[in-house]
Amino acid sequence: MKPIKYHIICLLALVMSCSEKDNQLEVTVFETSESGNKLTQITEFKADIEGVADTIKIDTTTRFQKITGFGGAFTESSAYLLNRLSKKNRDEIINAYFAEDGANYSLCRTHMNSCDFSLNQYSYTPTPDKELKDFSVKEDMDDLIPMIKEAMASSKDGFKLFASPWTAPPWMKDNNEWVGGKLLPEYYDTWALFFSKYVDAYEEQGIPLWGFTVENEPHGNGNNWESMHFTPEEMTDFVQNHLGPKLEADGKGDKIILGYDQNRAGIKEWVDVMYATEASSKYYDGTAIHWYESTFEVFPEDLQYAHAKAPNKYLIETEGCIDAEVPVWQDDPWYWKKEATDWGWDWAGEEEKYLHPKYSPVNRYARDIIGCLNNWVDGWVDWNMVLDKQGGPNWFKNWCIAPIIVDPDKDEVYYTPLYYVMAHFSKYIRPDAEVVKVDNPNQQLQVTAAQNPDGSIAVIAFNEGKSPQKFNLTFNGKIKEIHISAQALQTIMLTN
Repeated sequence: MKPIKYHIICLLALVMSCSEKDNQLEVTVFETSESGNKLTQITEFKADIEGVADTIKIDTTTRFQKITGFGGAFTESSAYLLNRLSKKNRDEIINAYFAEDGANYSLCRTHMNSCDFSLNQYSYTPTPDKELKDFSVKEDMDDLIPMIKEAMASSKDGFKLFASPWTAPPWMKDNNEWVGGKLLPEYYDTWALFFSKYVDAYEEQGIPLWGFTVENEPHGNGNNWESMHFTPEEMTDFVQNHLGPKLEADGKGDKIILGYDQNRAGIKEWVDVMYATEASSKYYDGTAIHWYESTFEVFPEDLQYAHAKAPNKYLIETEGCIDAEVPVWQDDPWYWKKEATDWGWDWAGEEEKYLHPKYSPVNRYARDIIGCLNNWVDGWVDWNMVLDKQGGPNWFKNWCIAPIIVDPDKDEVYYTPLYYVMAHFSKYIRPDAEVVKVDNPNQQLQVTAAQNPDGSIAVIAFNEGKSPQKFNLTFNGKIKEIHISAQALQTIMLTN
């Protein structure tokens, strides 16, 4: 017979073991990394990492914005490419973006009339006529509308769709051109009618519209492709006295109207005008922003300012992509290297060159989305969902990168690491989730967290560094040591 002391020691060990187990935070970890993980579930952390683990605490008692969604844009270029693929690959891509077991996109954009990522320049109303009797979306019937409808069929939960015009038809503008110029005041009511007719035309095709941005990039784009210029005062006049009242009169007052729709560094002057008075802000439901002011700067002060001006309205990133680049084909490591440049690398003024260094495409997406979520942004929409190996088609030859690249001639598909980065957010942070407080003392990790309507919590951590890291994740008094690979993005799911 063993001594009583032995049994007491065993009992204490069992109690301590149970106590440690009770104190363990139950998590499911998914990782995308430079080393090759692609939204891979990590079931065990194999290697020990030197150093003391910082403690990152999740606090759901402090809540911030409610999430509208994540997604990408339906463009004619993407839709045209899908039509050139085999049905197998076409269906695979649609499901990869919209199915529940795919990225499960929940917020998407499309263009009204043509844009640079169209096959050519066109308008739904080519004939001068204030009543727009010839309005037709027939240009969208072959490619764009079928892609949207297939996405709707693939999506279990559905997604919100908003539309953006790059320009009114030339006959409504002071320069009578597709590029640049301003909407003539005599056509303000006609242009508002255009929006209303667009809702009707798309809904006749079985596609409901959630809302609009008023104008893509109202500062213009260097007068390179479709564009139309507004000042903050001009846009607010159009929304307050024409677009808002017209949609309301036509029974479409529930359609969301987002103002601005360009880079964050210019947002202050816009929200000052948009939300200056109760009357000016009445029909604005929120503010739309892009990321092209810098390859790495999130502009947190500008985002905070915009939120403070209209705390109960949307603040949505409506476009971002790796621009001015031809995609690199079937080379995952490239997307983790600082080899990509943007438009500013060549064209920014000397005083702004520092905002446009070479920068890793993966880093740009991951750190920007996390930075946005930590500064009141409630939705984040990527640009083209699908492009070819040239970064088009694009009638202006404005080549860019999309998360999925295809070679239609060979019927081949390449899921770049950017696809998996987007899925880390869109798949696990669902609409109406609430961003919650994160205490993060680790300056090497970027972290955000949101609690979903079902109670689950998605914690997303990004390690931009070249060395793996470890940290203790704590929530409700429970703790779990997490290891994150070098140059890696993780989604850590907690079931409450």
